[in-house]
Amino acid sequence: MNTQITQNNSPYQSDAQFAPLPRHEDEIDLRELFIALWKGKWIIIATTFIFAVGAVLYALSQPNTYKADALLAPADSGEGGGLSRMAGQLGGLAALGGVNLGSGKITQTDLAAQIMQSRQFLEYFIDKHNLWVPLMATKEWDAANNQLVIDQEIYDSQTQTWLREPKGLRGAEPTAQEAIQVFKGMFSVNSSRDTGLYTISITHLSPYIAQQWVSLLVDDINQVMRQRTITEATRNLAYLQEQLQRTAIAAMQATFYSLIEEQTKSLMLAEAQDEFVFKLIDPAVVPELKDGPKRALICVLGTLLGGMLGVAIVLVRFAFRRVEVAGLGASDPRS
Repeated sequence: MNTQITQNNSPYQSDAQFAPLPRHEDEIDLRELFIALWKGKWIIIATTFIFAVGAVLYALSQPNTYKADALLAPADSGEGGGLSRMAGQLGGLAALGGVNLGSGKITQTDLAAQIMQSRQFLEYFIDKHNLWVPLMATKEWDAANNQLVIDQEIYDSQTQTWLREPKGLRGAEPTAQEAIQVFKGMFSVNSSRDTGLYTISITHLSPYIAQQWVSLLVDDINQVMRQRTITEATRNLAYLQEQLQRTAIAAMQATFYSLIEEQTKSLMLAEAQDEFVFKLIDPAVVPELKDGPKRALICVLGTLLGGMLGVAIVLVRFAFRRVEVAGLGASDPRS
């Protein structure tokens, strides 16, 4: 009797008789996947080998590049901006004088860093030091003779003529925009928020040219900002003195005298200081070790790319074969 009750009250005995879930044809078995990869192992090996050899040859064909940098600190004369700071202190009276230059939130150092990366300054720098050929036609650096090897297909050193093929608006001779674009690829200006220091770096085929260009950049930006301040202070002094002659209000006269004094100080500092905006903390030196290319990284990435491409080819072939088999099975009238 107990046995009958157990048999009748068991609601789970029929579960074992359920049919297994049907397998969809678009499902991929991992075992089939690994078998397909194993069958295509020679494709993967061949692709990986070809890409590895290509990466090695490419890495060895690239010339060494050298990076020179200089560490700079903001100069005292570059902070604030004399007239702007004075106008902010004197408030409305300075504004009435027509010489309010703003709140002075941007420093001379920040302004110099942006000017150094501007198209106008870089074109001036390239023209001043005649960097067109070493910038646009250098093929490699001859370390034994410390000379740049010029690509004769681009520039003929004997006749001093450019031999490039004109393309669009760019002729045989490089344009300023083209030279600036190339220069920006090897030039960088970085600032540290913690210390407020700036790092200027140049990467070039020649370590000597990299060091030379960094030094020239520091000298030129100081000179440009110094001359800019002298011109601005001279113009402001002339304007303030003219306004001083026109006013008879004592308060306005006191304001103009204060502004004239501030501008005179700025003019004297600009004329006296060579390191006007940036003070050289750590000058650029000729690098002894190369900065690039990263040949080991190029070889590793090339090998990985070849392996992934080989696996992708095998998997794509496997997927197409499954589609073909499924299509043949569906068209078989006996199925």
